[in-house]
Amino acid sequence: MLTVEQAVAAPLASCRLADGGARVIKVERKSGDFARHYDRLARGESAYFVWLNRNKESLVADIKQANDQALLHRILAKADVFIQNLAPGAAARSGLDSNELRSQYPQLITCDISGYGPTGPSSGLKAYDLLIQAESGVASITGTPDAPGRVGVSMCDIGTGLEAYGSILAALVERQRSGQGSRIQISLFDTMAEWMSVPLLAWDYSKLDWPRVGLSHPSIAPYGVYGLRGDDEILIAVQNDDEFGRLARCVVERPELGKDPRFETNPHRVENRAALDEVLRPAFASLERLEAVGKLESASIAYGFLNTVADLSQHPHLRRIEVDSPSGRLEMPAPPAVVDDRQHGTAKLPSIGQHSASIRKEFA
Repeated sequence: MLTVEQAVAAPLASCRLADGGARVIKVERKSGDFARHYDRLARGESAYFVWLNRNKESLVADIKQANDQALLHRILAKADVFIQNLAPGAAARSGLDSNELRSQYPQLITCDISGYGPTGPSSGLKAYDLLIQAESGVASITGTPDAPGRVGVSMCDIGTGLEAYGSILAALVERQRSGQGSRIQISLFDTMAEWMSVPLLAWDYSKLDWPRVGLSHPSIAPYGVYGLRGDDEILIAVQNDDEFGRLARCVVERPELGKDPRFETNPHRVENRAALDEVLRPAFASLERLEAVGKLESASIAYGFLNTVADLSQHPHLRRIEVDSPSGRLEMPAPPAVVDDRQHGTAKLPSIGQHSASIRKEFA
């Protein structure tokens, strides 16, 4: 597959395909994907680039030049997939319009990733993760009652990259049936709008303005963080009325709460959240960490702790892979899927243009 990609969304989609064994030829300008230069936090390499570009081949090419455009077309004639997330209109100006590519190469699956899609008043605008979090309403329901907030990772880019990956896999399956490729168009805005379905349905049909509740949940209670004895905190998530009954009996040791008309169903608990917390907070505040864990586990109540990134680095469930970079070997989180218990070998991160000569020779 051939990619003309930068930043996060498209590189994540192609990275997942590379993890699955696809050959990914990544086209870069002379200065490289600008994500190479976001930071120098991973042994001098960009943490973003290390995360998303393992096991790809780097081809330096100028997509505005006729000779390099011809090279890319020779590659596309043999490719299964083409992905691009250039600025609006840039692919078409460089002879990489997906409609034209599909007519020239019927077997090709094209995937165009953009901020707002190909039509509409914002289709020509650049779009970045924070902007889409704001435009799609995500920021309005994130944070505390005092102020909206940005989700701390690039969720719009990540979500769109994963949606693109899934759509490409579906198109490959469809091509086995029909023999024809597909044109995929996916935008950051559409991805986040679909992810916002629950708050949007609540507004459209009940005029409920989805609240910002920090570490709580707008429509489930109890669900959130409670202080323990000392400075510890624990998060709990009660999903149904039976679980709340067990919480009342086994953790809070107030079995009557399960029959209290203010708390006997989840809608009642949400409506009376403040009164519920007046009961739960002192009960948890009397427990030490291990004591709270023991009670919650005996009651089969889900719980967790508010870890820092430093805590994540030492977490017993964190799986890692090794990546050879131009600056040395790195460790990073492993891809989430474990297939047939296979372990990932050491991945390789390309330097800028590392494979240019061999690719140009192969597709001369």
